[in-house]
Amino acid sequence: MNVLLLPVEGLFTPWCDDLIVAVRPRHDIAIYDADRAMAEQFRDVDVVVDHGGHVGTRPMMDAAVGARLWQIMSIGYEHVDVAYLKSKGLEVANVPGTTSAASLAQTALMFILMLTHRAKKCEQNFLAGRWLHPPGIELEGKTMGIIGLGNSGRRLAALTTALGMRVIGVNRTPIDPTSAESATATEVWPLDRLDALLKESDFVSLHVALNDQTRRILDRRRLEMMKPSAYLINVARGALVDEQALYEMLQAGRIGGAGLDVFDPEPPDVGRPVFTLSNVVVTPHIAAFTDGSSRKRAAVIAENIDRVAAGIEPLHRVG
Repeated sequence: MNVLLLPVEGLFTPWCDDLIVAVRPRHDIAIYDADRAMAEQFRDVDVVVDHGGHVGTRPMMDAAVGARLWQIMSIGYEHVDVAYLKSKGLEVANVPGTTSAASLAQTALMFILMLTHRAKKCEQNFLAGRWLHPPGIELEGKTMGIIGLGNSGRRLAALTTALGMRVIGVNRTPIDPTSAESATATEVWPLDRLDALLKESDFVSLHVALNDQTRRILDRRRLEMMKPSAYLINVARGALVDEQALYEMLQAGRIGGAGLDVFDPEPPDVGRPVFTLSNVVVTPHIAAFTDGSSRKRAAVIAENIDRVAAGIEPLHRVG
């Protein structure tokens, strides 16, 4: 098979490196070069791998004549012109949530620990020579609210349960209370009980995909339901939250703090005063960027290429 990789500038390692290692023993893989003629590079290509779905343009999609699969190297695909790809007769696939579940859960837990142990303030005090302050917050007995009990939500539930927290989760689709999906949470509620979860939780973490139903799922009304001492964690998508309302509430002390890896738009205005608050921890959309996640995504994509080569339907199709 002839595979063409569309890389994101500056993000070649480890993502593209791992993909090449996984694919090259069985297939020919080329790296798209913006300085070369587009038509020439897409000629005779069987599979296009779009790193993150951010690179592919409509002219590229037009040039992919004869391609059998447009493979997105990410879980979310709200930024991909899936309808146009389908109109060109192209199959479209993403990678499943299992590929980054551990990474997302780790980052969410990192935020929780940094916030409860006031990491930013501790560093400031250390550099100023001020000792034995500030005190931290013990997690045992606190309530963890998880919005979305998919792969990463369940991983976070397991981690926080191990720390002695009560874990409640809401999910869009019903979950059998006796199933493995619900085993990591103390209580599993339907999504229509989201308001109750917000009122009860000491920590709220978002683990849902962005779509028309979830956009601004935490609007101003819902953010105001959170305890003034509660912390919000977002490792999913920035547009799930009314960010302006969140920033205003953080600056006014109406929410205990936040750990944010994603923003809307990206990158955000880093000059906003809210990002300097000691109870706000931010990272540059790195929650799913780990060595393990990269290898898992590469393995999934390599399997899909093998399936297409064998005339089998690809896995994780979208649209």
